[in-house]
Amino acid sequence: MAVPCSLSAKFKGPPICSFDVFKEGKDESFFQSQQAISALCTFFQELAKEIKDRSEEQVKEAFFKLLQVSLWGNKCDLSISSGEDNSQKCSPLNSLAALQPCILVDDSECLWSILSHSRKTSNCKESVTRIDVVLDNAGFELVTDLVLADFLLTSKLATEIHFHGKCIPWFVSDTTKSDFRWTIQQLRAANHRWMSKCGNNWDGNLKKQVWVYHDHLFWTLPYEFCEMAQVAPDLYTELQKSDLVLFKGDLNYRKLTGDRKWDFTVPFSQALNRFHPAPLCSIRTLKADIQVGLKSGQGEQLTSSEPTWMTSGKYGVIQFSALA
Repeated sequence: MAVPCSLSAKFKGPPICSFDVFKEGKDESFFQSQQAISALCTFFQELAKEIKDRSEEQVKEAFFKLLQVSLWGNKCDLSISSGEDNSQKCSPLNSLAALQPCILVDDSECLWSILSHSRKTSNCKESVTRIDVVLDNAGFELVTDLVLADFLLTSKLATEIHFHGKCIPWFVSDTTKSDFRWTIQQLRAANHRWMSKCGNNWDGNLKKQVWVYHDHLFWTLPYEFCEMAQVAPDLYTELQKSDLVLFKGDLNYRKLTGDRKWDFTVPFSQALNRFHPAPLCSIRTLKADIQVGLKSGQGEQLTSSEPTWMTSGKYGVIQFSALA
């Protein structure tokens, strides 16, 4: 039976394409991580006040610390916890030293080598250093990514940051444009001095276009990233403008490496299968049975002592590949 026009108009809501079935879980994860978020924002704002007076070594130390916070923020993934609470309850900064042995590949020095050059040439008005961040999860992990991005600008390690998220609600806690904007607005409205300052600064970065958000259908299509140049040449061309592309999370790692059962010692650059729009780095906690770039015997030893090491989220990598 046809629905009367009056009833149809009365119950008309937003188009189904804008409905995010995962939003409630993502929002709840964000709110349950408030203690960790406030601690991280406080740490960053106190750091930012002194950044001009920090030595090169102190800036490097802070960069490594926030890079590791972003790495371990990737633990907060609702897909690995079947949608159950997987929020960050305490300050992530307190556990970095204890987690250091769990970083199986740490190419932080390679990233610093690229970015410190930008800091040294930052007085040149024509000098632009663009960092692209291919996002993973909303919630606490997104906040860690935004703090890292703000630090890159504040310390003059970068002059502009481009974020890439999903154009549709996709896999449980994946970041969409709505999540990105919502997170910043939540921080702006927070009843916490440093959280609200972060939110206001980040909103300003978007308005000044030193932060730019992109979305593209390719990120939700069933293609390996080595096919991007053919399938989505516009996106590949966009990434080619970058000085460094940071890929967050496990699924991005799987698509970077073709989701193949590589030998553990195969070099990361080889597993990329000629995908190289720019120098790139994967920042990932392990949640799938694929890992490359390990030392001889390292993977076998872990398999023997911890059979679930590739899927538990306990271990992580900061894995870099220079432009070929």
